[in-house]
Amino acid sequence: MFNIINSMYKYNNMTPAEGYSTFAGYAHLSSGLIVGLSSLAAGLAIGIVGDAGVRANAQQNRLFIGMILILVFSETLALYGLIIGIYISIAETPKLCTPYNV
Repeated sequence: MFNIINSMYKYNNMTPAEGYSTFAGYAHLSSGLIVGLSSLAAGLAIGIVGDAGVRANAQQNRLFIGMILILVFSETLALYGLIIGIYISIAETPKLCTPYNV
């Protein structure tokens, strides 16, 4: 879901090929990787905590709130990745790199 948001943002802000700098290309690539890998890390954390939390909750009901809090904090990994990815993709330094076809 977060990668769809990031890709739609990049799609709407892309320029034609003659004005698309090397910096912008690498910035868009790295923002996609950041969002994807942070979402992967969040998914792994949620899967591991969810599995252990459900098993522990079956034995002691009072662990439910703690499990939900840990799941929420695990999801913030993906949210932080989305924020950093959007921040990187909007960075504009037109004089840093020139397009390849110029």
